Amino acid sequence: MAGITTVEQLRAILQEPRETTKLKVLPALDEQARDFIATSPFAFLATADKNGTVEVSPKGDEPGFTKIEDDKTLLVPERTGNRLAYGLTNIIATGQVGMIYLRPRTGETLRIAGRAEIFDDADLLKTLGSDNRPAVLAIRVHIEKCFFHCARAFLRSKLWEPESWPEAQRISFGKIIAPKIGEGAAAAKQIDD
Repeated sequence: MAGITTVEQLRAILQEPRETTKLKVLPALDEQARDFIATSPFAFLATADKNGTVEVSPKGDEPGFTKIEDDKTLLVPERTGNRLAYGLTNIIATGQVGMIYLRPRTGETLRIAGRAEIFDDADLLKTLGSDNRPAVLAIRVHIEKCFFHCARAFLRSKLWEPESWPEAQRISFGKIIAPKIGEGAAAAKQIDD
């Protein structure tokens, strides 16, 4: 197996994209992108720390959970979660973010790259609220580029075809945590319950 270590080696295998493909990369949201975000219930938010370690965090809520301030600015609510805050600390460290928005039964995804900052303004958090509860924090994303990615990955994976799905899998956090605190199966069950 030969390692690919240069752009020239990479481009010898994956040729340069067609000029028409490059035209789909935009510096701001267009009408289709705005509609996609307004109807999307789920996104992935990728961040990087100063060492280049990347974290990806799922973000989701009712469709339209992300607010569009303007064609170059998004507001993403931070909800109560596990409090590890890896992505948030990365935003503080570097501000670099990448996002992928998904829309059920739609093969294309919307990719966004840019910079982000975090706010705790009470009025802003209220506008990002859900179920009569304000967001914990607001992530303002300043878009540098965005584009729709084709549906090939969804078609190959059959992600939106329920008949192709494996059986549901339940993850046991008890099996992960109990041994680390010196406990056994009873504690694992209690943690899961």
